[in-house]
This record gives sequence, structure tokens and C-alpha cells, in this order.
Amino acid sequence: MSKITKQKKIGLVPGFKATGIVSGIKPSGAKDLTLIVSDTSAIAAGVFTKNRVQAPSVIYNKRRLARSETFKAVIINSGNANACTGPQGMEDCRVICGTLAKELGIKASETFIASTGIIGVPLPTPKITAAIPGLTNSLSDKGWSQAAQGIMTTDLVSKMAEVRYKEGKKEIVLAGIAKGSGMIHPNMATMLGFVFTNANIDKASLKKALTLATDASFNSITVDGECSTNDCVLALANGLARNSKINGKGASFKSFVAALTDLCQILAQKIVRDGEGATKFVSIVVKSARSLKEARKAGMRIANSNLVKTALFGEDPNWGRIVCAVGDSGVSLNSEKVSVAIEGQALAQAGVPVPFNKKKVDKLMKKKEIQIEVDLGVGTETAKVWTCDFSYEYVKINAEYTT
Repeated sequence: MSKITKQKKIGLVPGFKATGIVSGIKPSGAKDLTLIVSDTSAIAAGVFTKNRVQAPSVIYNKRRLARSETFKAVIINSGNANACTGPQGMEDCRVICGTLAKELGIKASETFIASTGIIGVPLPTPKITAAIPGLTNSLSDKGWSQAAQGIMTTDLVSKMAEVRYKEGKKEIVLAGIAKGSGMIHPNMATMLGFVFTNANIDKASLKKALTLATDASFNSITVDGECSTNDCVLALANGLARNSKINGKGASFKSFVAALTDLCQILAQKIVRDGEGATKFVSIVVKSARSLKEARKAGMRIANSNLVKTALFGEDPNWGRIVCAVGDSGVSLNSEKVSVAIEGQALAQAGVPVPFNKKKVDKLMKKKEIQIEVDLGVGTETAKVWTCDFSYEYVKINAEYTT
């Protein structure tokens, strides 16, 4: 496989343009409306929240994926989730997408829509539709930074990334933007992700690749264990690289999955690093599990433990809380074989504590990035998940959140 080049910012993505503007949804006057458009017809795939309460935008996009073969545009608003808004919520999706399609000269069936923000408040659809002409006029192949800003809610920083690799003599470009800071939990959470590529790939393979990449990225992060109503990751591929078509097998598919996974992991980790009130970025590695599923399950139980997360904030190497979380995860383990280490320093082995230098460990716990390793001692599978600590600021943000 060709070397994958990773960038924190997005350059030119062949055939795609983007923008983000102020439409008046947010009282703060910040950017709140984003548009990404493909110059040519693109295929698409999506993964969505598992929450049984789903916003109209999620339902709308699922229907579009089931009924349409090609797509050209994604419009996203922030500041309002358009969730729990009754039949009017779906009508607003139709009106906005219809207005956008007319402005772009495309079919409404070629559009996606996504929303994020406050639940239970109707969309200010007249504001959005009035802003669409200005939105389309501001499209640019260099508008990715503005697009990333337009989807932010409690995010402190915008999130975007790009990876490139060679497929034969053709360069494959994958770029993405995401938002998320709180209500982050596997099976999506209050996060949105959008990926765009010039790869020539069939629809079934794009869906398969996106599912694999999401499982190893957006479904392997947690901030607070809360699963939201609006979350989705959409991927569009316009084929302009003109590489030999990628199908769901062989070296070309593996290369594409590797690149897409890298991109999604970069974006997912940016979300955790920007976790509401977070002071530490935490990697959790679970080893020697009976299956990949069980390794992830144990990792997520540790990552979602309020006791573990508050101990991390307090810089307390409380390995007992980690072991308790693992034991409560429901995975196969042998308590007499479980080992725990933080930043490579063993704290427990074979289920019992080991002596360690307290000053050394106290210094390790002050680091802004910490890795926890847990060995279950029952198998060969390893999984990695990412989380952050819980701080006073998390409570403050969620007690005051209004947009």
C-alpha cells in the first residue's frame, strides 16, 4: 500500500467545494450554516445514531440513501437540532433541501441535511432558506475552514483533516470535517462527521469501508456516555480520481479502508481532545481479550466510568477503579490474570498490586495525554478506545448550555 499522507487542514479535494456562513440561527452571530457540494454526481454512504429517538434529518438521510443512487450536496445547520419537533421537523427538511436544490439546479433527491444544537425547538426555516442564495454564492474549493466552523456548537475548536495516498498512478484524496464536544458515546452521539473523496469506488464498498472505519474511530470514543438524536457520518465519493474501481475486496479496498480509518480516527480524536471541560486526552488499550468485540466493550466500560474519569481529573492513579470497571463490563476475564499499567508503569499484575515509585507515578498522572493498558489474560485480541477526564467545567458547560 502507498504511504498515507496526513494533514490537519484540508487542501483541494477534486470536484468538491465548501462554505460556512452566518444565517442568524445562533444569537451569538457565529457561523451556523454549512454547505458542501460535488461538481459531479457522487455515490454516498452513511452511518447513524442508534438512539431510538431520531431527528428528522437522520430519518430524511436514511430515506435518501435507500431511494437515491447519486448525490451532490450536504447542508448542515448548527444551533438547532430540529429534534422532537413533530411533523413540522420533517417538512422543514423537505423545504430546506428543496430550496437548496432549486438554487443549485439539482434534484432534491440529491441532497442531504444535518442539524445539531438544542433539542425541541423548531428550525427557523425562513432564516435558513433566505440565506441559501448567499450560501451557494460563497462556495469555494478553499472553503473548508469556514465549513468546519459552521457546524460547531459547544466545540472550542473546529475539526478537519485530510489524507492522501496513491492507487497506482492516481492520487486518492479523502477529506473530512466533524463536530462534537459533549454527548459523545459509541453508536454516534451529538457528533456529525462528513467525509469527501475523489476515489472511484462502488456504493456497497463505500458503505462497508465507512462502517469499518467508523467502528474503529467514531464508535471507539466517548466523552460522557450520552447518545444523542442527530448523529450521523456521511461519506460522498465522486470518482474523479479515475482509478480502477475499488470493490469490497483486494489490496485496493484495504488501502482505501486504511486511509478512511486514519482520517476518521484523526477527526474522532479531535472530538475527544475538545471534550467539554476536558483537561486530559486518554487512550485505553485492552489486550489479550477473547474477541475484538469484548476488547472494545471492556475499553468502553473503563472509558465511561465516572469514577475512572474523575480519578484522572484528580490525577489519582486509582487502578482499583479500572479493575472494577473491567469486572463490571460483562466480558470474559480471569481476575487472577488481569494487569493494569498507566503510561507503561505497572500498577497491578495478576490481579494484585505491584510496588511502584509514587513520585514517578504522580508525575505521570500530571501529563495531558495518558495511556491506560489493561491485559485481560484470556485471549489474543486488542482494541483501543479514546476518552477524556471529567472536570468541574463539564458540569458548568452543561448547566448553562443554550445554543
